[in-house]
Amino acid sequence: TQWTQLGEGDVVYSGEKTSAGGADAVDFSKALLSDQNEVFLSIPLSGVAPGTYDWIRTSVTYQKYDITFNIVNSPVDLTICGGPDNMSGTLASFLGYNVYIEDVTPRSETLAVNDDKLQGYWVFEPYLPEICASVPDLRLIEGAAPEGATTVVNPLFGTSDIPAGSCVVTGTFDTNQLVITGEETEDITVTLSYSVKESFEWIDNVPNGKLDFDIANPANSDQIVDMGIRGLVPTWE
Repeated sequence: TQWTQLGEGDVVYSGEKTSAGGADAVDFSKALLSDQNEVFLSIPLSGVAPGTYDWIRTSVTYQKYDITFNIVNSPVDLTICGGPDNMSGTLASFLGYNVYIEDVTPRSETLAVNDDKLQGYWVFEPYLPEICASVPDLRLIEGAAPEGATTVVNPLFGTSDIPAGSCVVTGTFDTNQLVITGEETEDITVTLSYSVKESFEWIDNVPNGKLDFDIANPANSDQIVDMGIRGLVPTWE
């Protein structure tokens, strides 16, 4: 209900954790990953406590998606690679409160991390045609959004707070409450629809509306400041 505090209620799944990086953290190597419209988790209904559920909470650890960007001050001519403007690439972003990452592969390149990373850490891999595969400083780019900058929408902020730095997203079943009787004879499918509209934000140093990576002077690159979740709409059938 709206009065249930974080960690209370019925917890149906919790990802594996590790202290390999020195602190309690989500173990990214054992995290469940799925694409949109895919089944993320299946559990026996006997593992869900009977009751009426008005709200659901999920802690989102990881997102991966494609973005467009510009390259500034490249050491080589990028016109043969389709650039330097309006290029595309894949961003791997970490939203969990603290995640231990052995390595991460946004597209095809792998970055070894072997450390804890707080909310807001990201790794970006531009898409480069084979002809540009050897372009220096363009294989993988990493960084982090400022602490506390990642948006997490909590409609229950007045009755059930969420700690800063976590990405626990809260959504309501609204008028169609989820009712578990404990006597179900058929599967129940819960669909979680996350809103990411305009959730990827950066400081536009050169006001052109595009994300600019400065290869010669990385400190002059546009700073990524937000990659959070704007909302959650759960439904069931």
